[in-house]
Amino acid sequence: MSSRRMTTIAGSLVTASFSAVMILTVPAVARGPEPGSDKGGKAVDQAPAGMELTTLLSEKISVDNGSRKTTITATVKNGGTKESGAIRLLVVGFDGLKVTGVPGCSQIAEGDLPEGSNSGFSCPIDNLAAGASKSYAADATFDLGSTGKICLPVQTPDGSKTFWQQGPVPFGTTNPSPNAPATPLLLGTDNTPVAPEGGELPRTGAPGRDVLPLGAAGAALLTAGAAGLWWSRRRAEPRGR
Repeated sequence: MSSRRMTTIAGSLVTASFSAVMILTVPAVARGPEPGSDKGGKAVDQAPAGMELTTLLSEKISVDNGSRKTTITATVKNGGTKESGAIRLLVVGFDGLKVTGVPGCSQIAEGDLPEGSNSGFSCPIDNLAAGASKSYAADATFDLGSTGKICLPVQTPDGSKTFWQQGPVPFGTTNPSPNAPATPLLLGTDNTPVAPEGGELPRTGAPGRDVLPLGAAGAALLTAGAAGLWWSRRRAEPRGR
């Protein structure tokens, strides 16, 4: 039975539920600074004095037009003067971007995903020293016929506080190349969807597309400006014994 935990994200108290999962013991990360961008990132709950947690995402990714596969580097950094202690990084996909694997991280059960997301992984970090960073190579697929977003919250292990959240921020291109072997996508760019034969598809949704519908429990994901992006977690339905 899933444990119930209370998660505060961007000042809104919502209920989070994560299934018990086995934490993989294979090497999870590449250590050291990685190039990237914190575009779409925002501090949420106040971190302890001396701890400054942020994330970085690949500024540019390349999507194979045949397999739709891509890899996104997700980095968590401690730019403060004190070690972080135990934290966790979530890697969550939305719309046409689906996260298919993050080595060393546990897949979030479908019923426990944030409202509106299609995939997610939880990456436990025992401790991050001052000035240190950890990078994860997240495997993903991107449906070039739609838009796609990714979100990186950095939380306490129980999810009670979110120190930083990057996204949901889009990857995309305004100059699609459906007949090329691969399509380059830029972070922070809304994708212009194209059909496989090269014709442009109409954008789906109306203004305010980033405001996702309320679930039965009232959980929602909201977009407030370019950097003020927040999401909440779906209440898990009662499970049979």
